Amino acid sequence: MDAGDVAGLERRLGHHFHDPALLQRALTHASFANEHPPAAHHEALALLGDAALALIVAEHLLAADPEAPVGVLTPQRAALVSGANLARWAADLELGPRLRLGRGEEATGGRARESILATTLEAVLGAVYLDGGLDAARRIVARLAVW
Repeated sequence: MDAGDVAGLERRLGHHFHDPALLQRALTHASFANEHPPAAHHEALALLGDAALALIVAEHLLAADPEAPVGVLTPQRAALVSGANLARWAADLELGPRLRLGRGEEATGGRARESILATTLEAVLGAVYLDGGLDAARRIVARLAVW
């Protein structure tokens, strides 16, 4: 990814990476890493981003309705962090064209696959969390989410 792509994505995110290698890793699918060792893929970052996202969404829901029962909050959280929503947010950020995919995923439309886009968004959030902390991740989710 060239400097212009990085700068454009950082503008859309509202976050400047101090460690651009984190962003590159977040955009690297396992299929690419397998074909280009020793490139690192984004799965561990996605795990971290998923956890940060769950916390951020839970905080927001609880702040919006502190008396809501868990039976109401849990499905609301699940709806907000659904694969379809995450893929839509990833598309809004134009992550698909920036993905580093292996030949097979490239050939079979991986750039538009909901599961890949959702996981990539989680990885980007994980990278932001590592680079800028939870507040940086909160700002990005606030920009993307329709509460």
